Amino acid sequence: MKKAVFLDRDGTINEEMGYINHPDRLKIFPEAFTAVKMLNENNIPVVLVSNQAGLARGYFDEKVMFLVHKKMADEFKMFGARLDLVLYSPFLKDAKIEKYRCDHPFRKPNTGMLLFAAKHLNIDLNSSYMVGDRYKDIVFARKENLKSILVLTGYGKGEYQYQSSSWKEKPDYIAENILEGVKWILEK
Repeated sequence: MKKAVFLDRDGTINEEMGYINHPDRLKIFPEAFTAVKMLNENNIPVVLVSNQAGLARGYFDEKVMFLVHKKMADEFKMFGARLDLVLYSPFLKDAKIEKYRCDHPFRKPNTGMLLFAAKHLNIDLNSSYMVGDRYKDIVFARKENLKSILVLTGYGKGEYQYQSSSWKEKPDYIAENILEGVKWILEK
């Protein structure tokens, strides 16, 4: 079994723009390319885990989601980097679109995406890391004993500055961005 790095998408890998309802709205942080490539070069699997409630709310359909993820994969490939697995949860308890209306195990902070990736990529979750810009990413990581890194991009800075005093779970590390977080992982 091997360790892996799980990455949130919006606000961590790319600019937080609300709902990305068109591939042209995807703006990947330049440091994300370097960070993912460094993980690839160290033979550490990289898994994207992202809630995508915009599908449940009817703001876009799965075809758009696939186009966004294809653009992301293509841009990483141009930089010589790759995501080993892309997982997302379109589910929401009060979804407008009926097929997505449920409390699904894949919806963060539920850990279905972690468990799925662990099984399919032979990952040891106890030696793995979660990098995200939201408190729920920290809670998500703790549920399966991953180390967590909060990045101050996306919602991270605001959540940390104004809400962290009430957090029950604390991140293992706070990083300015994904690249600083990945450097910390590789130093470990």
